[in-house]
Amino acid sequence: MRISRAIISVSEKMGIVDFARELAGMGVEILSTGGTARLLAHGGVPVRPIDDFTGFPEMLDGRVKTLHPKVHGGILNVRDNEEHARQKAEHGIDDIDLVVVNLYPFEATVAREDVTLDEAVEQIDIGGPTMLRSAAKNWKFVTVVVDHGDYSRVVEEMHANGGGTTPEFRAGLARKVFAHTARYDSAIASWLEARARKDRGEEGAPEIVRFELAKVADLRYGENPHQRAAYYARVGFYEAGVVSAKQLSGKELSFNNLQDATAALEIVKDFDSPAASVMKHANPCGAATGETLAAAYAAAYDGDPLSAFGSVVGLNRRVDAATAGAIAQPERFVELVIAPAFDAEAVEILTTKEKWGRNVRLLAAGELDRRDAAELDFRTLTGGFLRQDRDLGFPELDELKVVTRREPTDEEMRDLRFAWVMCKHVKSNAIVIATGRALVGVGAGQMSRLDAAECACRKAGRRAIGAVAASDAFFPFPDGLKLLADAGVKAVMQPGGAKNDSMVIDTANAREVAMVFTGRRHFRH
Repeated sequence: MRISRAIISVSEKMGIVDFARELAGMGVEILSTGGTARLLAHGGVPVRPIDDFTGFPEMLDGRVKTLHPKVHGGILNVRDNEEHARQKAEHGIDDIDLVVVNLYPFEATVAREDVTLDEAVEQIDIGGPTMLRSAAKNWKFVTVVVDHGDYSRVVEEMHANGGGTTPEFRAGLARKVFAHTARYDSAIASWLEARARKDRGEEGAPEIVRFELAKVADLRYGENPHQRAAYYARVGFYEAGVVSAKQLSGKELSFNNLQDATAALEIVKDFDSPAASVMKHANPCGAATGETLAAAYAAAYDGDPLSAFGSVVGLNRRVDAATAGAIAQPERFVELVIAPAFDAEAVEILTTKEKWGRNVRLLAAGELDRRDAAELDFRTLTGGFLRQDRDLGFPELDELKVVTRREPTDEEMRDLRFAWVMCKHVKSNAIVIATGRALVGVGAGQMSRLDAAECACRKAGRRAIGAVAASDAFFPFPDGLKLLADAGVKAVMQPGGAKNDSMVIDTANAREVAMVFTGRRHFRH
């Protein structure tokens, strides 16, 4: 179906003059509104003002210009319907075959901290969404364009099809329109609701949470080969991470890779000094900070070399040759490395590692300092979601309380702070043992805190002697602390707040273990 008439009304004008010039060159009559019409005319494109087409002036500060039967009749009529044809003739309605519209910049406007309600309301587009939805509904006959990235595609399609477009092409553009208008309306509803809650001084969770997810890629399978899977990015949110990372090499990412890589990167984001994490099944089997990134990785790997086989590595600095060399040592196997960036020499070292180098996945996540503390954390339920604030920051480390007779030494306190940060990233119940700002024992995801302490001590072995430990929640009884003390742990950090705190403190004093309360816990399920 040849396109003979188009209406163009765009807020974002990137590429529109060139596109309109192409259309005019193919004999398409162009109708336009306000600023778009002036821009096209200035660019030498023949254009017919919309009020000349409708016989009705633009009015009310531009709020009413395309809301007219000649516009919507021209878009919505079914071309092979005889009754529609009769009514068109009776009322002097001409077909509009192409609708090119994008909408007022509502989201960009409300992103300003000082935006007023009136300013926001003025950016709620009415005529634009109406034309888009009209054209998308009638996609069997009308081509609709909402994305300036599609201008060249439309031109190519028209050249290939005698000045028209195919039904399949029009259907694809229509689907994009409905997704776009849905997002636009959702953004308006969410902002207005948030603004009203703020004005009323309301706190707590909103009644409805709206967000949009865009598919990044299909995955080979999910956690297991019989499960289909894909992964999605939150539209409008940016923080350096797996979803936004650039894959530099290696095999296709798996469902489990993505989860482990996310967990690995979240750990190293919490440290200012060079830091490395070594992940297996979303828990760290090793983590450390160091003077250099290579030193941090070496210490992290030594935390549990057996578990580190087939691991995912997270790093918070650009990967240099020294770090890549440490990762690629003989008899080691790494599935994935995620870091802000990689030196070319580091990529060469990792990707040419014998046996696994060509398969290792390298993800460049970008700078790690763009953290959105207002972003929410969602967990899936069958048929629903849980919503909570993200567990960011450690303000409790500024208000620590030593509750035992012996205070931690300066070195012990540095290790305790490291261990406390690591506890947040270990599945509950969690006990970690650390020395020299490196994990040496982890008890993760256990059903009791005693079991978690036993696992951590077993992993640490003799390295627990003189080390420190942290617990993500309080010790309900002294038994877990006794296990740690018997293994040689000399200082412990925990939230406190149990009924039996006094018994636990007495046990620590009897074993000459320094104990620090934080007053805050970090469960992770």
